[in-house]
Amino acid sequence: MTLSSLLVFAGALLVAAGSPGPSIAALVARVIAKGYRDVLPFLMAMWLGEVLWLSLAVAGLVTIAESFHTVFVAIKWLGVAYLLYLAWKMWFAPVKVEDGSLPERDSAGRLFVAGLTVTLGNPKIMMFYVALLPAIIDLAGVTLVGWGELVATMLVVLVAVDFFWVALAAKARTLLRSERAVRFANRTSAGLMAGAAAAIATR
Repeated sequence: MTLSSLLVFAGALLVAAGSPGPSIAALVARVIAKGYRDVLPFLMAMWLGEVLWLSLAVAGLVTIAESFHTVFVAIKWLGVAYLLYLAWKMWFAPVKVEDGSLPERDSAGRLFVAGLTVTLGNPKIMMFYVALLPAIIDLAGVTLVGWGELVATMLVVLVAVDFFWVALAAKARTLLRSERAVRFANRTSAGLMAGAAAAIATR
């Protein structure tokens, strides 16, 4: 891959990944509700999902998509169901002000599965790799080394973007100093999760 091609890819991905969508909404809602301590499995799963979409595009997306269409539809609806479940839990979460104690941890496995299903079923991410990527990169000419360069570039962009959103959400969480604020944050997070589920379900 040429440097110019990688820069064009990085720029396009920065715009696509940096703009709010279902995955970012789910990430922000998760951090506001529970903090950032154990969010890494969720992030790693999101990044793995993007690697899988990129790999499918490079390998020949049309053929693969036809072969695994049912699998992706199932993953999409699993993601929708899980986001709605999280939204329900956040909406009815008990209201308590942070007292210095650490919030209850979610299991790493559950967070990983949530991040993966949200990313694989996200229509915004699908459209980037299905429609936009072939327009900016000659996928037919991508070698194994070129794939590795694309993956490395993608991870640099995604890590920067996602940690930016995590930092913003964590800062917002520190402002929660009353039961009313906590209730508002919980229900805002629930709304973000439900909105992300709706965005995935309707496309």
